Amino acid sequence: MATPPPRRSEAATLQPGRWSSLADLRAGEGRATALAFAYFAALLGGYYILRSVREEMGIRGGVARLHESFLATFLVMLVAVPLYSTLVAKVPRARAIPTVYRVFLLALLGFAALVASGVAPALVARSFFVWVSVYGLFVVSVFWSYLADLFDSDQGKRLFGLVAAGGSAGAIVGPALAALLAGPLGVTGLLLLAALLLEVATRLAGALERSLRSTRTTSNLAGSALGGSPWSGLTLTVGSPYLLALAGLTLLGTLTATLLYFQQARLVSELITDSATRLRLFASVDLGVNLLALLLQSAVYSRLVARGGLGAALALHPLLALVGLVAVAASPSLLVVAGIQGLRRAVHYAIEKPAREVLFTVVPRAEKYQAKGFIDTLVYRGGDALSAQGAAALAGSGLAGLSLAAAPLCLAWLGLVAWLRRRHARLEATAKSIEAVG
Repeated sequence: MATPPPRRSEAATLQPGRWSSLADLRAGEGRATALAFAYFAALLGGYYILRSVREEMGIRGGVARLHESFLATFLVMLVAVPLYSTLVAKVPRARAIPTVYRVFLLALLGFAALVASGVAPALVARSFFVWVSVYGLFVVSVFWSYLADLFDSDQGKRLFGLVAAGGSAGAIVGPALAALLAGPLGVTGLLLLAALLLEVATRLAGALERSLRSTRTTSNLAGSALGGSPWSGLTLTVGSPYLLALAGLTLLGTLTATLLYFQQARLVSELITDSATRLRLFASVDLGVNLLALLLQSAVYSRLVARGGLGAALALHPLLALVGLVAVAASPSLLVVAGIQGLRRAVHYAIEKPAREVLFTVVPRAEKYQAKGFIDTLVYRGGDALSAQGAAALAGSGLAGLSLAAAPLCLAWLGLVAWLRRRHARLEATAKSIEAVG
């Protein structure tokens, strides 16, 4: 049996080094944390290159048909999630993780070839928008499932903010590269660059597990196949009030965000007609969001969790969303919409996302992969599709009306946060008592 992580009394509280001021880094955790940081940086660096291209492709494919792309994404998820669940049910972790990433890598190379050939550009643009929407959720969900499997709840509270900062670093470099290289490389070159970064992330994922296996800083290194059925993610989620609440958290977040996303896309398409200018704008916005997220992760996350607990970190986003929706209702302009969306995204990535991932560290392994995969992808995109259809149906009510209609959802969101905070504390205490007995 692998040796469990050292307790506070068994190891130095902090390791010397530059990261000690950013996280409560303990003996034996430095190399694994650095690898996780680099892994997430490469993963999101590539994704944010694709995201900049995706936003442009969404407009090329037609803003009037954008809600169809969100519905198509949800339908693709209905096929992709059972396939993923089957993979992790039958294949050990060490093989399942690279398999998922390399399937996406092959598809990315295929899109690069299609864009270069100029075949059916509108169809390819809409298909690429859907594919990147699937890709972004899957690769990030797999990353956090992997970390929730390798690190325990206490480590998650201390280290996930620093690891998430790696993602923000990649998300800063990705848009910067997209903005800088959009002219000389074009869309095809950007896709190939993203493919290279995905391969780097895949190799770092393997290095992370090997590092933990050699230093034995985690008690869960077996990584065996999980068993179960293609729809285990659904059945596990429906059978657990805790997972249902996590699904509700995801659904409410995406419902409120997607309503504003559609309005922003319409405003941009009306005010900016040049494709290259739009691409640079999307890349620049992503760059600003992730610079702010990196600052929040470095200066706020660990302090907020240490002083206010997970509840404070999880509640910040719905509080901001509520204030933002009221602000947009009062002044429905592109500047306000983009500003609120940017601030929400920064808080989500920097504070809410790493805090939310800690909630998964206290559930069984099958729930960390299959149920989490279901929630992070199908539930998330289901919320997107529902919100997109609602935005299309209520387009006549205007941005102010949509914002006010969405505001009460934030109150339900805050209620779920309060319940999950209490439930997580009980599950964490149970896990620690079992570990102490063992």
